[in-house]
Formats: sequence, structure tokens, C-alpha cells
Amino acid sequence: MSLVSRLMYKDILVLGEAVRIAETDEGLFLLSNDYQPAVQIEGQEVYQYLSPWILVKGESGLGAYHEYGQKILNLKYDQIEVFFNLLLAKKGQEYFVYERGKGTTRSLGVLDHAWISRRGQVIAEDKGKYYLPLSINPTKDYELLEDNESDYLLIKDVEGYGLLNMEGRVVLEAVLDSLEHTRGNFYFGFNENQYLLIEGDPIQANIRYNSFHRISFENDLMLEYIHGKLRRVMKEDGILLDAVGMTEVNRIGPDLYNVKFRDNKLGLLGRDGWLVGPSDSLSFIRGSDEKLFPASNELGKWGAVDSKGQWIISPSLDEMGSFKNGIAAFRKGGFWGIIDRSGKILSDANWDKVSIQSNGRAIGEKSSEKFILSAENEYKGVESFENIIPLEEGEFIAIRNGKAGFYSSNQDPKLENLFDSILVQDGRWLTAESDGKFGLFDKTGKNVLPVDYENIIFDQFKNTILVKCTYRPIIVVEPEGSKKRKKGR
Repeated sequence: MSLVSRLMYKDILVLGEAVRIAETDEGLFLLSNDYQPAVQIEGQEVYQYLSPWILVKGESGLGAYHEYGQKILNLKYDQIEVFFNLLLAKKGQEYFVYERGKGTTRSLGVLDHAWISRRGQVIAEDKGKYYLPLSINPTKDYELLEDNESDYLLIKDVEGYGLLNMEGRVVLEAVLDSLEHTRGNFYFGFNENQYLLIEGDPIQANIRYNSFHRISFENDLMLEYIHGKLRRVMKEDGILLDAVGMTEVNRIGPDLYNVKFRDNKLGLLGRDGWLVGPSDSLSFIRGSDEKLFPASNELGKWGAVDSKGQWIISPSLDEMGSFKNGIAAFRKGGFWGIIDRSGKILSDANWDKVSIQSNGRAIGEKSSEKFILSAENEYKGVESFENIIPLEEGEFIAIRNGKAGFYSSNQDPKLENLFDSILVQDGRWLTAESDGKFGLFDKTGKNVLPVDYENIIFDQFKNTILVKCTYRPIIVVEPEGSKKRKKGR
């Protein structure tokens, strides 16, 4: 913690590995690696930084700089949208684009709207038509250009729906009656009298599954019916489950389905097959990462079953959450408690709310007060707080009477004082604020820097800590009546 240098700046922003900006009386400066002014930046404030672009705001509007210091767009635009290799700027209703590879800015003209897709394609809309002005076919218009989470754009033309690749080439002819994105690069379509599961491809999209039987797609759940009867649960590229006698499928989470059969059996289906095999006396099954699944019976009572559907914890609870590190929250009589995998009650149901943490502890809430519940304190509330923020290794930051403290896993305070706020920095340090002043502590509670600074900033890229304090010049006041003697007298 030795002083390396003194920097006379009003403020410093650490935005990235190579981007540090200082505010001075002369304006904004992009700093060198040793925090010295390298390039002056026009504007009064940094509006946004998304590597490699720095957007700045001035009196006449927004402008843009490359993070290496090159000025790209003058400060005159109403709006700027960025992608790694291009900028899209708007002034009035006229749009402009800067392409990094070409190094030039050109107008796209007056448009109703334009934006950058999540994959970096500029999409323009004008008079109800859609265009890709930077593609290989910039004047081709569509009735719809839909961005999604895949590598392809869904299009609608006069004859139907199709797909475009990144360059704007058609990889699925726009002839389908309907088309919608499901997941990844997969789509669900319908054409004339058949249902299609389609995978996008840079050259030619592939039909992975087709059927003349009805496939419904709602709420991320695809089901196929044969002769009007539910027969198959589908995934984006084909069949997930083919079973006779299914009557109902409910999606309860990502790749999790409760599947009910005519004989009143219920199972839990996952991405790779059955997590809980179809069993009697089950009405609902929750997912779990610990191979013990909370479930309810036909009377609405909760317990837990194994992968075969056998009760490991008998159904006697009003509700039960999923297990984390061997414990789960349960509700009985309107209040919550904690139970382990064997069914042992670790904390009676007397909490308004219980949140299970990933470190094997829990937070219990009662009358708006919060308590740390753990095996060390026999899952009983020892000390109440207004709020608790769990940290790694069981440590936590807690608020009492509006003040923050830092505590060990056994709830011993690790700092002597309480503060207005405490933040964990770089996983190793704590910055604490009191009355607008900041100080630095390590995780043992040792005070490394006194609580006397206006701000503390961590530059994790240089393993450096920047501290801000008001410069107080030393003023020497000479006694009254004292005069300097002239040389020679």
C-alpha cells in the first residue's frame, strides 16, 4: 500500500483493460497505462462505454471515439447504437453508419426506424418495409425481418416465411405458412399440411423432423398428437418422449416437464429422459439437482421422492422447496422451516420466509427481521438484521439500524465499527463508507487505508487502487510587519 503517484484529476473512470478516462479543468482525457493524459476527448461526460467504443456527450449531442483514441463520430447525434465492428447513429430521422473495416461514415437516408440486430446486422424499416442496407442485397425489401437468439433472421415475404444468414443470403426459402424461433438455431414451422422442425445452417437450412400429425407449440412446449391423442413430447430437433397413454404435459421449468398418464401416474421428464419415473400417488414433482425431488400427493401434502418415485420423505408438509447442499425449506401451518434429506426437521416452521443459500446456510425472516440460520447455531436465529448479503465462505454483510457491518460465518463482527455502506472489491477487499468518506479493509478486518477518502476505485487490470482526496495546499503566512530584505542591504 505504498503511494506510487499523485494525480491531479477531478475524477477517473476505469472502463476497461486499456480504457481510463480522467476529468480535468481542461476537459476529458484518455489516459496512458501510467495514468498520464494521452488524448483529449471532446464533450462534457462519458455517456457509455461498450468495447471498443467510447460514447461521449457534448452540448450539441453524442459522438464516438475508438478506445485507442481515434475520433469516429462528431458530437452532433441524437442517438448512437454500437456493435463491435460498426456504429449506427441517428440525427433527426436520418441514419448514419460507420463500418470499422471501411473506416468511413455514410448516410442510410431518412428512415422510420433502424437498429442493429444481436448478431450485428443493420435492419432498416421504412414505410412498412424492412431492409438490410449493409447486406449483399441492400435494396431487397421484406414484410418482416425478425431478430431472435439464433444466428439467423426470420423473414416474411409475399409468399411466406423463411430464413436469412448473416450475409443476408436466403438459407430457407420464404414459402412456409408460418415460422417461429424455438431455441438456439432451431425453428418450428408449418407448410400446407405438415409440421416442420428446422435447423438453421449458413448454406441451407435443414429439416430435422416433419410430421403430418398436429404439433402444438405454446409456452416453449411442443406436443405431437396422433389421431387426436397426445403421443409425443418434442424437443427442438425431434422427439423427446414417445409414450402411449399420456393425458397431460406441463412445463415447470427449462427442460422440465410433469407428464401425467391415463392410469393417474405422474413422472418428471428432463432433457435426457425421466428424472422421476411415472409413479402412483403423485400430483406434482419439482426439479432438483440432488436426486431427491420435492413432490405432492393427491391430497396436496408435500414430501420428497427418489428417481423411482418412492417416498423418501413422507408427504406431510404443506409445501416444500428444492434441496441445496442437503437442506430444503418447507411450509407447515402458514410458516416455513428447514428439513434435511432424511426428513429431520432442522428448524421448526416458525419463519415468515426461508431462503436456502448455496453454502448450506439459510436466511430466515420474521416480522421483517432477518437471521442467519446454520448448523453452527443449530438453525436458530441468534442475531437479527434488517438485511443480509451472503458472501463466500459463509461471511456476510448485514444491515442494522441503517448501518452495515461485516461478519464471519459464526456471526462474529470482523470490523470494529458499523458504516453507511460496505462493498466487496476484487474478492479480497472491503470498501467502507461513513459520512461520505471511504476507507479500505481486508477480509480479516484490518484497516488498510483510513476512512478519510472521497472515493476509492479498484483498477483490477493494473492491480492498482486509486484513492481520491481533496488537495490541501500548504499556505505559508508571514507575520505582520515582516519584510524581505533586498539584496545588498
